[in-house]
This record gives sequence, structure tokens and C-alpha cells, in this order.
Amino acid sequence: MTDNKQQQKHQQRQQQLKQEVDQAIANATIDKGLVVVITGNGKGKSTSGFGTVARAVGHDLRASVVQFIKGSWSCGERNLLSQHGVDFYVMATGFTWETQNKAQDTEAAQDAWQAAKTMLADPSIDVVLLDEITYMISYHYIDIDEVMTAIEQRPSHQHVLITGRNCHRRLIDYADTVSQVQSVKHAFDNGIKAQQGIDW
Repeated sequence: MTDNKQQQKHQQRQQQLKQEVDQAIANATIDKGLVVVITGNGKGKSTSGFGTVARAVGHDLRASVVQFIKGSWSCGERNLLSQHGVDFYVMATGFTWETQNKAQDTEAAQDAWQAAKTMLADPSIDVVLLDEITYMISYHYIDIDEVMTAIEQRPSHQHVLITGRNCHRRLIDYADTVSQVQSVKHAFDNGIKAQQGIDW
């Protein structure tokens, strides 16, 4: 096949692709606040959520974050984003296997959830990240019915980002976008400690 014929075939394929993409863009006419779930057993769920918050802030949207698990750790994302007007509520008990106290963890989760509910009811907040809330639901520290009600009744323009493993089926079914992060390989499994600036 000559170079000219190859170019023509390539151009035809790209033109067809362009028409399909243009049509999909034209068909997308709904403007609304999204619910985005990032779940799975792989690394990068919180990182993705925080990346979306950073993107929103870059577009002058107001964002707020509730961290349900890693609050006792130093957090590079929190260090950066709090300098750019992002409000944080941190459930400072940290990992549940560190506290080993269900009553204490439940109380801390409920306090964090009250902060989240306030954010979800605030029309001045454009984006709410509920970082690792899925664990709180799985452990029955927070009631799924209450979570669903708060998300369903939030301001119509507000976007909600939900991260964590084993996301409840009701949240997955309700969400507009769901991403499953799968682990192929993780450095920690080979005895490499968590790296500042990469893992936290």
C-alpha cells in the first residue's frame, strides 16, 4: 500500500472517530452535580479524589474535604490544598486497627459525618470529597440510609467524590461515574516502606 493510500485510510478512520466524538458531545446536554465513586483494592483512590479537588480549585470552585481514615498522618494533599481555601475536617483517630476501640471509632466517625452533612447541605460548596467514607459504612459506624439521604438532598449543582474500598452497592448504583482501581503490584507487598510525597 502506498503512503498516500495509508494516509487516506488513516484520515477516514480519524474522520469517523471525530464524527462519533462530536455526536457524543452534542448529545450530552444535562448539566448537574455529579456523584463520583472511586473504589477497588488498588492504590490511587484518594489520590484521584484529591486530584479532582485540585482541578476544581484551579477553576475557582469551592471545595471541602472530610478525611475518615488517615487523619493522624501528615497529608501532602491537605498541606497544599488548605493553602488554597479548601476546608478540611479530619477524623483524627486514624486507622481502626490502631485504636482497637469500636465505641471511640464510632463516635469519631459520627462527628466526621456531621461535618460532612453540613458540607453536603451548603450551596456555597461546589465539590465535597468524602475520603474513605466507604470503610465507615462497611463497619456500620455510619448508616447507609443517612448517607444516601444527604447525598440525594444536596444542592443540585454540588459534586460529591467518594473514595475507598468495597463501596456499598447503593452508592455505586446511584453514582454518575464509578471507577474501579485494581492492584497489579504494590511496593509495600515487597517490604518497601511508604514513601513521603508518593504514598502520603
